[in-house]
Amino acid sequence: MNIKEIQQLIKFVAKSGVSEVKIESKDLKLSVKTGKTPTIVQSDPQVVYSAPVHNEPVVELQNEENNEAISSKEDEGLITIKSPIIGTFYRKPSPDKPNFIEVGDSISEGSVLCVVEAMKLFNEIESECSGKIVKILVDDASPVEFDQPLFLVDPS
Repeated sequence: MNIKEIQQLIKFVAKSGVSEVKIESKDLKLSVKTGKTPTIVQSDPQVVYSAPVHNEPVVELQNEENNEAISSKEDEGLITIKSPIIGTFYRKPSPDKPNFIEVGDSISEGSVLCVVEAMKLFNEIESECSGKIVKILVDDASPVEFDQPLFLVDPS
């Protein structure tokens, strides 16, 4: 290797961004190091939302439809309170406080039923009707979707 070839190699290494190149042959050992140290770029993980995939047999789906028909007859006359936002459902305002409501409690319009945390904001979910809580459909600290049923209320 002559001087011009070595100079070209040094220029190539400098332009390529490589921090070190070693070339060894019978007659020559060449090591080219640049003053640059490699930097590690770390990015935050990306959150990917996907819909659940159900691979259940048709027989199961037919049974689920029958169960839904039976439960809808039982739930006739009840009002369903749904989540207005996507987030995490909490039954109490903080871990050391009691639940907002329990099954059997009477509620009035404007009563706080739960909180849904979305993007570090805790949103109070208020009742739009008066009545008695018949069923709580979501477990505490569970994720909820927009328009997901949360409570069943008997308005009578």
